[in-house]
Amino acid sequence: MSERETKIRSVVFAYFPMFIAALSLITSIFNGYLNNKFVDLIQRNLGRAEYMRTCKEIIDAYFQVKFRTGLVSASGERERAGAAPAANAMAEQNDAGAAVNRFAALGTYLANLRDDATRARYTELTRALEKALAVARGTPSADQGKLFEAADTIFAEMNNDCVRSAKE
Repeated sequence: MSERETKIRSVVFAYFPMFIAALSLITSIFNGYLNNKFVDLIQRNLGRAEYMRTCKEIIDAYFQVKFRTGLVSASGERERAGAAPAANAMAEQNDAGAAVNRFAALGTYLANLRDDATRARYTELTRALEKALAVARGTPSADQGKLFEAADTIFAEMNNDCVRSAKE
């Protein structure tokens, strides 16, 4: 072997491991970057999935409030017609109150994930449901829709907020 080949060989043996180490470092940095992106993606998707699950639950809770308030209203209507108070009238009232409280709890959770204006709308909606329940016993079943006019309008806005979040 010539002196030149020996020199080239020694340079290759000296610099090749450094080249491999540099490639390994670059690969490690890129892998860390990809892992961070993956973790961010997972966190965003988990947050979105949790928000959507809660949106589904709050929709169910809203219609439970309407249904249970309707039972209270029908019970009050029977009482006004002269029938004896139903044995389960207090249970219906309590169930309707529990449904409003469940709605309020879910609304608070969703509102905490949003801005102040959304928080105020959820509070306003909860107050409208509480008001509807408070006057339900004295409201005829035929006027049930009037009890929820304000609440339905606010609820439609909140539902649209859930839909927008799902599409993002």
